[in-house]
Amino acid sequence: MIDCLSLTQCRALVAAWRQVMSEQRDNLIALDQLIGDGDLGITMQKAFAAAADAVPGAQDGIGEYFFRCGMAMAKAAPSTMGTLMATGFMRGGKALPAAAAELDGHSLVRFFNAFTQGIADRGKARPGDKTVLDVLLPASQALSNGINAGASLSEAAEAAYQSAEQGLAATCDMLPQHGKAASFVEKSIGIADPGGSVAVILFQVLRDFIRRN
Repeated sequence: MIDCLSLTQCRALVAAWRQVMSEQRDNLIALDQLIGDGDLGITMQKAFAAAADAVPGAQDGIGEYFFRCGMAMAKAAPSTMGTLMATGFMRGGKALPAAAAELDGHSLVRFFNAFTQGIADRGKARPGDKTVLDVLLPASQALSNGINAGASLSEAAEAAYQSAEQGLAATCDMLPQHGKAASFVEKSIGIADPGGSVAVILFQVLRDFIRRN
């Protein structure tokens, strides 16, 4: 187990996100077709492929690297969810020292807190609106609670993933307030928010990556 991530490991983490988003492309498309435009899987595949191809500059640390990932995502996938993910990475990266060589538990908390707030600000969403925010908020809070209580990085990542799963399940009972999903309203009952599924993937891959390392 690891207590912090190096820049090389952060790049490997982004590559792992890319792989799983590609593997889940068709599943995300099918889920999004139920109450959305059906392009979520394509958008996430493009966004994370672009992020994984982003190369840090010679003097860049982890903060600047994540910001570059966000910039690449914004250019490659300028749809709603692509823009939200890009904003999350840019805001998360800016919350870290640009030249940081390592990402420890407290830095990871700062990243995901800023990531979540950036998406909330950009999407104008609130808790209970049946959006990705309803998964990001409990997951990032669980990560913060774990790290602040002295949990290991692995334990905190596990708690974040479990909270993400619970947050996604809770969206089944919510009514959408944004985007195309809002036009379905009653039909959406019993269906998990597609964007929330993306957030679950983020925390699942993070947990698995930390376990493997």
